Amino acid sequence: MVNITDLVKTADWKVEKHVPVIDCADSVSENEVFEVKVSIGKKVAHPNTTEHHIGWVSLYFQPEGDKNPYQVGHYEFTAHGDSVQGPNTGAVFSHHAVLTWIKINKPGVIFAVSSCNLHGLWQSSKEIILK
Repeated sequence: MVNITDLVKTADWKVEKHVPVIDCADSVSENEVFEVKVSIGKKVAHPNTTEHHIGWVSLYFQPEGDKNPYQVGHYEFTAHGDSVQGPNTGAVFSHHAVLTWIKINKPGVIFAVSSCNLHGLWQSSKEIILK
C-alpha cells in the first residue's frame, strides 16, 4: 500500500520551482482577517504550458493542539494555453497564484500542497503565532 506522505515532496522554494510559497505575516491578531498569498515558482519560475503546469493548490490551517487541519480552500488552474489549434495556442493562460484572507483564533501552521502534472505533489508550511 502506498502512503500519501511518501508521494508529497518538499524542498527549499528558493531553488525548487514546484514548492508552494506562503506569503503572510508571521504574527497576527486573534480573530482579525489577514492576507495569505500562495504562489508557485517565486524565485525559480515554473512553466505554465499545456505540457507542464500547476493544476491546483490546496491551502490548510492546522491549529495548535487540534487533531485535524481545516481546509481553507482548493484552487484550480485550468487554462494552460490548450486549444483546437494545438498546445500553447489558446487565448488564455492562468497564473498559479492565490490570494485569500483568513482569520484564526489559535496559533498554528498554514500549509499548502500543489500539484504539477509532470512532477507530482509538493508541500510547504509556515508557522503563525498570535500577537
